[in-house]
Amino acid sequence: MTSLVWLRDDLRLADNPALRAAVDRGEPVVVLFVLDEESPGIRPLGGAARWWLHHSLQELGDRLADKGATLVLRRGAAGDVVPGAVADAGAESVFWNRRYGGPERAIDTQLKQQLRDDGREVESFAANLLFEPWTVRTGSGSPYSVFTPFWNTCLSLPAPRAPLAEPRTIDGAAAQDVKSDELAEWSLLPTRPDWAGGLREAWEPGELAARRRLRDFLDDDLGQYDRARDEPSAGATSLLSPRLRWGELSPHTVWHDTVAAAGSGAHAASAHRFLSELGWREFAWHTLFHFPDLATRNWRSAFDAFPWPRLTPSHLRAWQRGETGVPLVDAGMRELWTTGYMHNRVRMVTASYLVKNLAIDWRRGEEWFWDT
Repeated sequence: MTSLVWLRDDLRLADNPALRAAVDRGEPVVVLFVLDEESPGIRPLGGAARWWLHHSLQELGDRLADKGATLVLRRGAAGDVVPGAVADAGAESVFWNRRYGGPERAIDTQLKQQLRDDGREVESFAANLLFEPWTVRTGSGSPYSVFTPFWNTCLSLPAPRAPLAEPRTIDGAAAQDVKSDELAEWSLLPTRPDWAGGLREAWEPGELAARRRLRDFLDDDLGQYDRARDEPSAGATSLLSPRLRWGELSPHTVWHDTVAAAGSGAHAASAHRFLSELGWREFAWHTLFHFPDLATRNWRSAFDAFPWPRLTPSHLRAWQRGETGVPLVDAGMRELWTTGYMHNRVRMVTASYLVKNLAIDWRRGEEWFWDT
């Protein structure tokens, strides 16, 4: 009997319910990652995300090898690739952690039914949000459209579960005969030109680096977070966003480590503020769950008829390159291009400048942010 774990936005060993469930069965485990940029509705990754994914997968593969397992890499439409991998592994059980985008949920629903019809056991788990989207509703049963009442409702629910322990060992013998792509074959890294020097200087992807960053933030920066988080030059933010995006850390780990670090002492107010920012991440994912086309359509339909003027390409290029002549806007856009990161307040400023000052459709900005 073999179990297959399909990893997606959860590139970690600690607090990974799908992996934990497979290991706890005491059977051989095959760990699979699929690069799917072909399924209907799945958006191809931007350049910075591809760079991060390469390095995160590289570290994950090394860590799995240390535990006795192998990371199997395959590329293509998940609806075709996953059943093929399940068959190649002879897996009787398939586990994954849930995704919340519309196209991703459609793929998972179809695959779950298909695999079950083929006689496989399939189970999905809550791993990447503190609160499942269908559990947080207004009194009338509709999704929230305002953050504060949303977060108050979340806080009235049972507290997020404790993180799960990392497996000590994984029986990966079943994966030895399962074909895998080579990571380098995916060409996720830029080469001609290699524009990723700033990313390499600013970041170290991977679960272990994510844990260190969380620990450093809680030890060194949490105390000033409440008063300094809105100052772009203060260096008081957590820098955890890409690590949460790829699931190198779980939000449950961040939640419980923050609560433990704050206690009831001087850091309590800052911890409360930081956890509410984690709540904003929840709010964004819940909103996407209920409105899957959020990246391309106005959330408020009243703006669908807004008369955007004809695009002036030179204005858009100046914004993208940080050449508008507005110092804060330009500094933020250059930082984004160099490091793949921009402070939250500066993101607000740059987005506002694009839409309100340059009168450029917000979707143009979203496309640039997605890629960089």
